[in-house]
Amino acid sequence: MADQPVDVEATGRNVAGEAPAEEPEAVTNDVTVHDDDVELERTIGLVGGLAIGIGTMIGAGIFVFPGLAANNAGLAATLSFAIGGIIALLVALPASELATAMPRSGGGYYFISRGMGTPYGAIVGLGLWLGLVFASAFYLVRLGHYSTAILAEIGVGLSFDPIVVTGLLFGAGLTVLSIGGTENTAKLQNGVVAVLLVVLTGFLTYGTLDAVGVFGGETISEAFFSKGYFPVLTTAALVFTSYLGFAQVATVAGEIEQPGRNLPLAMVGSVLVVTVFYVVTIFVAMSAFGADRLGRFGETAMVEVARDLLGLPGAVAILCAGLLATFSSANASILSASRAVYALSRDALLPRTASTINLRYGTPHVALLAAGGPILVLVATGQVELLAEVASFLHLVMYGLICVAMIVLRRRSPGWYTPSYRMPGYPLLPTLGALASFGLIAFMQPASIGIGIAVMIVSYLWYRYYAGNVTLRGDV
Repeated sequence: MADQPVDVEATGRNVAGEAPAEEPEAVTNDVTVHDDDVELERTIGLVGGLAIGIGTMIGAGIFVFPGLAANNAGLAATLSFAIGGIIALLVALPASELATAMPRSGGGYYFISRGMGTPYGAIVGLGLWLGLVFASAFYLVRLGHYSTAILAEIGVGLSFDPIVVTGLLFGAGLTVLSIGGTENTAKLQNGVVAVLLVVLTGFLTYGTLDAVGVFGGETISEAFFSKGYFPVLTTAALVFTSYLGFAQVATVAGEIEQPGRNLPLAMVGSVLVVTVFYVVTIFVAMSAFGADRLGRFGETAMVEVARDLLGLPGAVAILCAGLLATFSSANASILSASRAVYALSRDALLPRTASTINLRYGTPHVALLAAGGPILVLVATGQVELLAEVASFLHLVMYGLICVAMIVLRRRSPGWYTPSYRMPGYPLLPTLGALASFGLIAFMQPASIGIGIAVMIVSYLWYRYYAGNVTLRGDV
């Protein structure tokens, strides 16, 4: 086995001969130059990286899960969210190390294919593409739901159901925007996430002050482990899906400025920020209503909390925040899905046409269409809830294998593996990250697990049929 990747033809088959002495791609702080002189400009800074991570994650943990989590674990749901954040950190740390060693588009796919071999990479890469397509469709449909709820709150009635239409319009618009330039997408993401964080910070600050008695309101108090100890762990498995998103930063690593510095800061920083927001959210919600009442509200719990604290304006504000959160999640996921396609195509695991760069805008427009097209088809059905959990399954598999790939590369220590950031606690922490990621799969619906496994099997069969002779760095 050679430490370096063999050359790969555009046909998807490897060229006979020895591995090249140097990597076929040049990486600087300003650009990624491939062996055929195709360039991806690094236009996303630290703020943009944080916006992708935070914007993808912040959502369900605030707008969907508080009521469900309170019903399961009571006030100890705050601990469940904290545990979810810790598990996310256990994956973000090895992912950061891998990203600084391989700051290329493709993220988890690129790391795993180079660390564990092409078959593993193909399964993860194709699964990542489909998983992000599923997740994006779910976000766009949810965006339509929030739009409908906002109109209902302010008394505006429509003669048609705007959910699917809204999702389709935003999905098409975001795809076109991404084709027009990554910098445009990053600026939009930065702006949306900034407004979202301002709204949430204002709401949670008011709610916290109310909870501690500054405004003289009545605060609900109860025992911390009122539902017992075991529900804390099962609830942590439930809410961990809220943290599936920080690795999207690595998926666009080929366009991150100063990757050795910005990639670790963006991934770890986004997890920390989102964890704080989630823990404070469940604290505010529990203080306002208590576990039993909050649990009865279910997925609408935070709207009712906002209504209780600030009346109709509060309910509308939290719904608008939910709309912004789903918008930012969809925007980041469409961008990340296209980069997964781009990376797979660069490695000849998909037709090389998909890695074509638009010379005017400097974006992989074919890859973006390969992401946006299936997303719009799924949005048109309106039935994407199950696919969202399948996306979580595929992400957890990828997260576990990221941790394994990092351990493998540390043990092998090939000459090209020179990360500028090395995570602490090796090998204990990445081992715990892998075990936690794989272990959480057991708490998912059997249907989601079954569909996820089917996606992985189809991905492997595609690899064997289309690119069985492709050999990449790390193959054994």
